[in-house]
Amino acid sequence: MNPKRATTDYAINRILTERWSPYGFENRPVIEADLRSLFEAARWAASSYNEQPWYFFVATRENPAEFDRLLSCLVEANQAWAKAAPVLVLAVASLRFARNDKENRAAAHDLGMASANLVVEATVRGLSVHQMIGILPEQARQVYQIPEHYEAWTAMAIGYHADPAKLPADLKARDLAPRPRKALPEFVFTGQWGKASALVVKPVI
Repeated sequence: MNPKRATTDYAINRILTERWSPYGFENRPVIEADLRSLFEAARWAASSYNEQPWYFFVATRENPAEFDRLLSCLVEANQAWAKAAPVLVLAVASLRFARNDKENRAAAHDLGMASANLVVEATVRGLSVHQMIGILPEQARQVYQIPEHYEAWTAMAIGYHADPAKLPADLKARDLAPRPRKALPEFVFTGQWGKASALVVKPVI
């Protein structure tokens, strides 16, 4: 049994309860067929006007030079643990619509949709994904020659989560920590800000 499985208030798909973001990864490569399927899942995410404003750079530890290039685009704190992951991904958003060159306010949302698809597909395949906002966008722009109106937004470490017992103390503590979540009434409202919807307020018995 997965000790990190979510304990939910209402029934959801089991795969969603299994998803979590480890800091520790096994020294085990991810087969290319699985990686292709992760990006295929991302490909089929919904997006505004079907713009698909997402782009991904991928690097595996089998290619140390490329892996180190992508690793250099993470902040130092993330480099410390992500260097052990077998796969790193840098996610880039297109900030303008291709159809009319206007600002795409949905770009980050749609990149998130694609990333969520990727994460769910990874979970189905027994893989774990740890997403990061702690990146160096300008470093990424220089390293990968990212053009104007495109921006490196997030990164991901992908692989098989390690047994926490085998991790250094700091990573072990992180991977064994509880997974707190806000209750639904804290963010599902009706009528006015902060007023919990009756839909998600459990009756007092």
